[in-house]
Amino acid sequence: MSAEPARHVLVLGGTTEARQLAEALADDPSYRVTTSLAGRVTAPVLPPGGTRIGGFGGVEGLAGWIAGHDVTHVVDATHPFAERMSFHACGAQALTGVPLLALRRPGWAPGPGDAWTFADSLAGAAELLPALGGRAFLTTGRMGLHSFAHLTDTWFLVRSVDPPAPPMPPHLEVLLDRGPFGLEGERELLARHRIDVLVTKDSGGSATAPKLTAAREAGIPVLVVRRPPVPEGVPEAHSVTAALHWLGYDRPR
Repeated sequence: MSAEPARHVLVLGGTTEARQLAEALADDPSYRVTTSLAGRVTAPVLPPGGTRIGGFGGVEGLAGWIAGHDVTHVVDATHPFAERMSFHACGAQALTGVPLLALRRPGWAPGPGDAWTFADSLAGAAELLPALGGRAFLTTGRMGLHSFAHLTDTWFLVRSVDPPAPPMPPHLEVLLDRGPFGLEGERELLARHRIDVLVTKDSGGSATAPKLTAAREAGIPVLVVRRPPVPEGVPEAHSVTAALHWLGYDRPR
């Protein structure tokens, strides 16, 4: 009797959770994992298993890749703000019928002592920012700097893995670094640059959360961009363990 073919899991990656999912399945011969990365980071940390880098060419291209590579399950473990890719995955699921799961770590929530203001978009955050401070630590990613380029009276500190490209705000200092970031370092950074407002996306997770604690301790307001919703009808998992359960993986981690 021939062995049952391995399940081919396509992980739309780029997050810690995507890598952890690939690592959990790496030694199980009943699963084959391919992690897809957008290619926006010059030297990404590659997970175990197969990888592909670059776009698929829209919904039809992704559906064609899924069908052409005998994918049995798709896990959308992209960044919570990778809205276009999530909707492409949903569209490809409709075309192929291959099961799709959205793996989304829980978002952040303000606690006692936090002074948070919420915006629904980067453009909305740029509109609110001048009233909150004049020296901003902008941690929303290098791809969205154009939304703040018109703020000529605000000084920005931007942290990213790769150098940003214009259009950018005129008063800008770039710090090239990759998380995770510790609390002591975040305290020192806010103090050294005399930051009086923190701007961030509700990415969730622990790798970049210490900046929120440091802002609270320093009495600095935080401007938070809300995450977009998962496409309607797509089931969600909020942990790697829950995603493994959805995949039928029952080995202890």
